[in-house]
Amino acid sequence: MFMIFLIGVVAGCSTSNGEQDNNKESSDSETFTIGVIPAQTEGEIDQAMVELQDVLADELDRSVEITTFPDYNGVVEAMNYEQIDMAFFGPLTYVIAHEKSGAEAIVTQLIDGEPFYHSYVITNSENSWTSLEAFIENSNEHSFAFGDPNSTSGSLIPSIELKDRDVFIDQDNHSFQSIMYTGSHDATALAVQNNQVDAGAIDSAIYNQLLESGKINEDKLKVIWKSDKLFQYPWAVAKGTDKETKKRLQEIFLSIENETILNAFGASGFTEASNENYKSIRDAAVKQGLIKD
Repeated sequence: MFMIFLIGVVAGCSTSNGEQDNNKESSDSETFTIGVIPAQTEGEIDQAMVELQDVLADELDRSVEITTFPDYNGVVEAMNYEQIDMAFFGPLTYVIAHEKSGAEAIVTQLIDGEPFYHSYVITNSENSWTSLEAFIENSNEHSFAFGDPNSTSGSLIPSIELKDRDVFIDQDNHSFQSIMYTGSHDATALAVQNNQVDAGAIDSAIYNQLLESGKINEDKLKVIWKSDKLFQYPWAVAKGTDKETKKRLQEIFLSIENETILNAFGASGFTEASNENYKSIRDAAVKQGLIKD
């Protein structure tokens, strides 16, 4: 979840030999590489990733290198071209990566003990509307912000909701005064708070995290729409990762109590995840034509 930073150049990884069989063994001498999506552009994610890298390196007894990519799609392509062994995806980028390269979800974060979050639509508290219905009643007078185009809660889910309400098809076909893509959840929150846009879509967990950290002002923002539950962001391994490595990674993540790491994700802990947990996101991606059924 996460500020654009680079703690290392993506190195050769255990999938670089092109072998994709289910019994692939990882050499302890090779660097274990992880790609992370830039869900936020601000926060303590840089220090958290340094500490997570140290935890994983110590527990796996091998070199570990974590890189935050400048956009969501970059992580998908890195997995697709076998440049990374593991990735922290958004749910949408995960299902795309699963379709393209066989990435496999193994772990996700817990927020207040549950592996769920929502998509919110927020607006400035100064605005009179208190619901999405009221906001879109005069949509031609209002501007709207999505996050990254490949974000689940910042783009996919709210775009389907707005499409179902007949006010949005895509960036060039809609009934709003204007549409913008901010690239990250915190950028959307700040744009709404500063009245640069009338309303925007955001991850509920990140929204609450930004409020708690004081990066945005609770008195200046309000939620006018909330989606159904969405399964949290997965950590996924490359296709062919051996069972022993997957099990060990799950054990390590589930044992993490480091507050810096947990706080960076607004998490209370980690839990196991599987591809089946993201079926509803895959269905949504199919509906939007992002992947084929």
